[in-house]
Amino acid sequence: MPVKVSVIIPVYNVEAYIGRCVRSLMEQTCREVEFLFVDDASGDRSMDIVREITSGYRRDVRLLSHPENRGLPAARNTGLRAARGEFIYHCDSDDWLEPDMLEKMLDAAATHDADFVYCDFYLSFAGGGRLMRNPTYESSMEALEKGFLAGQMKYNVWNKLVKRSLYLDNGICSPEQHCKGGEDLMMVKVLRTSRKCVHVPEALYHYNRANGNAITKTRSKRHFDDIKANADDVLAFLASRPVPHPEFLELFKLNIKLPFLMEGDKMHIALWKQWYPEANAYIDRNLWLPARTIRIQKWAAAGRFFPVRLYAFAVRTFYRIRYR
Repeated sequence: MPVKVSVIIPVYNVEAYIGRCVRSLMEQTCREVEFLFVDDASGDRSMDIVREITSGYRRDVRLLSHPENRGLPAARNTGLRAARGEFIYHCDSDDWLEPDMLEKMLDAAATHDADFVYCDFYLSFAGGGRLMRNPTYESSMEALEKGFLAGQMKYNVWNKLVKRSLYLDNGICSPEQHCKGGEDLMMVKVLRTSRKCVHVPEALYHYNRANGNAITKTRSKRHFDDIKANADDVLAFLASRPVPHPEFLELFKLNIKLPFLMEGDKMHIALWKQWYPEANAYIDRNLWLPARTIRIQKWAAAGRFFPVRLYAFAVRTFYRIRYR
């Protein structure tokens, strides 16, 4: 049976969550799939659980490993090099999929002759979930500018199915050198090279926000330095492959530093001031974000950080109460 989709799953110390992930993969209705589990030198029983569960299914499973921990991007790249499928799908090992996710994504790619497919998803907390919808765009360029650059759509790899040729033909891979933050920004490059994208307007993926040890929750100087380096790398890539409306590059800069305002403390606000100050002049030009988000950025640009901190506190309090 030909391999249509290569699913790449980096594995590192997720024994409490990986069982649910593996079962959701093994029970996918799509059959033309290979599953590449990349052990990034886990120190727990994660890979034992992978072996135990996959042994009970007749699926195309390959187990790859690193002799030492090299980080999430390196594990994704190891899987990409070994992949045989026409399409690549990246899955995080502490999340899970709806059983027909890959089938629906692949069907959408075939129906619309698309090389980039994305769907909606759930943020899953210990106390419930939140549906996250994505817009539908007429073209890959519109999705790039209004979606990724203007901030209507997230860069996450795990709700996107991409033709392997987009990675290989354009030399795109996960950033191993700057691997502590912003690694999913590579999807901006991928979408820039896409001929046609399509939206599947269904929530098919569950992004686990209950994992307190997830790397996306870490904060350090290296984390922020790597986000900046990966954002600068994307800007350099787009400089070599210009977009029709260059002002979207300034909106991208604003969206890269926007999360700092959602934290609201002195350290994050200082970073917001330092990063891409030239982009502040474009705050009013973003017609694709909610008015409240624009207002927060305008307060920050005017030096009015008390209401910014107050808003950030209110948002954090709401999430703690609503999804505890």
